[in-house]
Amino acid sequence: MHKTLLVSTLATALLAPAFAAQAATYAIDPNHTFVTFEIDHLGVSTNRGRFDKKEGTVQFDRAAKTGKVELTIDMNSINTGTAQFNRHLQSKDFFNTAEFPSAKFVADKFSFDGDKVSEVAGTLTMLGKTQPVVLKAKRFNCTQHPMLKREVCGGDFETTIARSQWGMDWGLNMGFQDQVRLVIQVEAIQQ
Repeated sequence: MHKTLLVSTLATALLAPAFAAQAATYAIDPNHTFVTFEIDHLGVSTNRGRFDKKEGTVQFDRAAKTGKVELTIDMNSINTGTAQFNRHLQSKDFFNTAEFPSAKFVADKFSFDGDKVSEVAGTLTMLGKTQPVVLKAKRFNCTQHPMLKREVCGGDFETTIARSQWGMDWGLNMGFQDQVRLVIQVEAIQQ
């Protein structure tokens, strides 16, 4: 009996660090996660908008410096503050939401600066096309949420993409820009 207890205690002590190093799963908090875009409007001003509906998960192992992200964006939830502009962006000229109602970012390459995520590399699938995208972290941190009593990780990430890579070329021949700045603020709650 004592031998079994001793073996069990030893096994638990030896395996505890292995379990602690496993990736934790985090659910993306839709109330604190925003996917926004900015694009030049004829050199006069900047058009901005965001997608109000999104969901996803993050697998994150700080000790191993690895992770995985899956973020799905409801393209019909585009919100520029102007209904007419929203409808144009939902049309075949841009996002063609009738045929492609969602976009998806999937990443499994995390880069670190010390213990902070500095970059997340993956792919963005939009309009039926998948292209590589690298999001640079402008800020990243994990902390114990005071109300939820669980760890929350998140940050501010950004990149610039060429919309034509996904076949979105409306207006390029009229002087509208190809380059779109994506800014993603994300918070995810440990499950």
